[in-house]
Amino acid sequence: DVNFDEALLDGDAAMGKFLRLIASDPAIARVPVMIDSSRWSVIEAGLKCLQGKGVVNSLSLKEGEAKFLEQAGLVRRYGAAAVVMAFDEQGQAETVAQRVDILERAFRLLVDVVGFAPEDVILDANVFAVGTGIEAHADYGNAFVEAVHQVKIRCPGALTSCGISNVSFSFRGNDAVREAIHAVFLERAIAAGLDMGIVNAGQLPVVDDLDPELRQRVADVLWNHRPDATERLLEVADRAKGRVAAGADLTWREGSAE
Repeated sequence: DVNFDEALLDGDAAMGKFLRLIASDPAIARVPVMIDSSRWSVIEAGLKCLQGKGVVNSLSLKEGEAKFLEQAGLVRRYGAAAVVMAFDEQGQAETVAQRVDILERAFRLLVDVVGFAPEDVILDANVFAVGTGIEAHADYGNAFVEAVHQVKIRCPGALTSCGISNVSFSFRGNDAVREAIHAVFLERAIAAGLDMGIVNAGQLPVVDDLDPELRQRVADVLWNHRPDATERLLEVADRAKGRVAAGADLTWREGSAE
């Protein structure tokens, strides 16, 4: 994922230069590149320099259908896939119905109007933080899982993605708890149809290896099992803090450039 959204940088120039540099490295060039920017000019500068099939992060309907179709047409012309965020002209989707309706609308425009292959559409149903202490946020975990499930039914062939770390944002500073939340969250989200997520794979514990008490209290928060779930997780958070997860075996990477 390549992003140059920094006020002191010339994003357009930096994006093009960096992509040309990494294109000369065989180990990097064989991996799909995601061009990530909040500015369309930077995304287009990157599309002009990509080898093979890239991914654009991201498109949305927040500026209306005309702008969406214009940008989507260029993405397809350059041969890239696209991440679509659950935003429309009214703002960011929060309820299950809003997320599903916006993503289905975007999917139909991309496939039926622009001509995207369904598998080149990656739909992001918005992950929000749980455990904030705000009652309205308590069911965000369930809402995301249900939205993904419905999106997979109503948008056949599309892929789904999300930023996993958003769900644990309330526990920033306690990596052990955050990692446990990510593992428990992914178990159910993947079963519902989540295809990919942004997460530190090297720090992702195996669900069955988690302390049973921590796992249960994390699940209570994520799936809104009880009104005192956040308080109960905070009770064990200090004990969990500082534990280092075993992490994934990444030795396979050593031979990836051969």
